[in-house]
Amino acid sequence: MYRKFLKRALDIVISVGALLVFSPLFLLTAIAIKLDSKGPVIFRQTRLGLGGREFQMYKFRSMVVDAEHTGSGVYSGKGDARVTRVGRILRAASIDELPQAINILKGDMSLIGPRPPLTYHPWPLEQYTEEQRHMFDVRPGVTGWAQVHGRKDVEWHERIRLNNWYVEHLSFGLDCKIFFMTIGKVLSNADNENKSSTVRPDQTEE
Repeated sequence: MYRKFLKRALDIVISVGALLVFSPLFLLTAIAIKLDSKGPVIFRQTRLGLGGREFQMYKFRSMVVDAEHTGSGVYSGKGDARVTRVGRILRAASIDELPQAINILKGDMSLIGPRPPLTYHPWPLEQYTEEQRHMFDVRPGVTGWAQVHGRKDVEWHERIRLNNWYVEHLSFGLDCKIFFMTIGKVLSNADNENKSSTVRPDQTEE
């Protein structure tokens, strides 16, 4: 019941509530981004979602335009010059993730679930094993089991294993646990920067 109906119903209620409650913050953040650097307020990025289907994930832009094609590419470590002044604040407080409330409302994402990977990183969809593809059996989330167990510092094979464990054990109680653990991570800003590559050397890295 929870997996098929209640989870989606809660996602709709939460996303609508978040958009209403945080609308003043959305406006202030948009103004700050425009005043700080050139480029759009919202950063759109193609990710893999439910069933491995592609969708556009939204974030407040925290880096300079075309940052993915310069410097360290998908990895952003401490002191990355591509991150804007306002972007550093947005990332530290995880405010850059708030526009994903729109993704949740649209049905692209859930509040809790495996974080959606890029279409090419850690590797293309066709290179996932049959077992690894189970992470795509549920909607991806703003936060998830792997995020509260290392967040950005977890190697991808382990991250996928944690995602699959979540899919197998999905429940209301587990989602509540992840939600409150995430709040603790955000408040402490723990594991919120890439310290090194999270793809094993034997895998192709973009």
